[in-house]
Amino acid sequence: GKSTLLHIAGLLDTPDAGRVAISGTDMTGLSDRRRTAVRCADVGFVYQFHHLLPEFSALENIVLPQLANGTPGKTAEQRAMTLMDSVAVSDRAHHRPAELSGGQQQRVAFCRAMANNPKLLLADEPTGNLDSATSDQVFGALIALVRATGMAAVIATHNLDLAARMDRTLRLDQGLLRAE
Repeated sequence: GKSTLLHIAGLLDTPDAGRVAISGTDMTGLSDRRRTAVRCADVGFVYQFHHLLPEFSALENIVLPQLANGTPGKTAEQRAMTLMDSVAVSDRAHHRPAELSGGQQQRVAFCRAMANNPKLLLADEPTGNLDSATSDQVFGALIALVRATGMAAVIATHNLDLAARMDRTLRLDQGLLRAE
C-alpha cells in the first residue's frame, strides 16, 4: 500500500479513482511527457537505499538532476555544495558513493532529492537501512531541510519514533489512510 501511495503521489502511477494535485493543479490527466516534466521540477524522491549513481561523485549525483532540469553547470554546483553543507557532507563532495558511509550516502540522496527545489518530497523508509544513531541524524537533517524550505513531505516509515517527530501522522491501515 505505501509504495503504491507514494508512486501515485509522485506521478509514477495513475490512481484508479480520484485525483492527484500538486500546488492545487490537477496532475491526473497529464500526458506522460508532462508528468515527467512535473516530476523532474516539482517532486523529489528519497528511497531506503540511496540509488546514487556509483560512477559519479557525491557532487555530480546532486548536479545531474539540476542539469537535466536546465540549470547551468556552475549554478548547479553551487546549489549542490550549499545543500551538502546543510547536511554536513560537503567535505565528501568528490568521493564516489562506495567511499561514503551509509549515513553520508543517504544525506547525499536527500540533497539530490532537494536539488531542484521540489514542491513535494516523497521518502520511502529513508532511514530503514541505517543504525539508530545515524538514522536519527539523517532524519533530523531531512526535517530541517523540509522545514527550512516549506515544502510538503510525505515520509513512509515503520519507525514510530521517527513518525512521532513529524507535524502530522497518518496510518495506512487496510488500504485506508487514517489520521493519528
